[in-house]
Amino acid sequence: MNARTSPEADDSRILAALALAMVDHPRATLQELAQAVGISKATLYRFCRTRDQLIQRLTTHAISAMNQATEESNLETDPPAVALRKLITNHLEHREWTAFITHFWNDVAREMPAEVIAECELKMDAFFLRGQQAGIFRIDVTAATLSELWFSVVIGMVDAERRGRVARAGLALVIEKMFLEGSGAR
Repeated sequence: MNARTSPEADDSRILAALALAMVDHPRATLQELAQAVGISKATLYRFCRTRDQLIQRLTTHAISAMNQATEESNLETDPPAVALRKLITNHLEHREWTAFITHFWNDVAREMPAEVIAECELKMDAFFLRGQQAGIFRIDVTAATLSELWFSVVIGMVDAERRGRVARAGLALVIEKMFLEGSGAR
């Protein structure tokens, strides 16, 4: 830890690196994961002692980060176009968690209470419905469809960036333009 960062910030960086290491090396041992992120096995053991504990801790952190990114987008209060921009930017700031949740979705969804998933879907659907009512998003598809499209676009672009298929620079603007031009009101 350097003098300018808190232990929590260092922990978050290590957890984010571990999340990506788990995506890139899903069958790696704890020792291999520690090496992949440049920490000692003892440091990794400070976080968790088993692979299952690591996945659970990463899942909890990922869900928390994604919920925070959504909450900070002010979907209920900001103008829909502004909120969409914040939503994209905030989720791209946590791209490692998007990659982790996507890669481990079957395990994550099995562990996650159905209410948590339903609440997220309802929040996104309400946002897109509000945007449709404001004339920002097209109305010939349902709000639920727009929600699913948004998730798919962000997940796909995060994965494409991670694989080196698209550049990180300007990615938020690309997602926003492509989403709005495909879902914009006519």
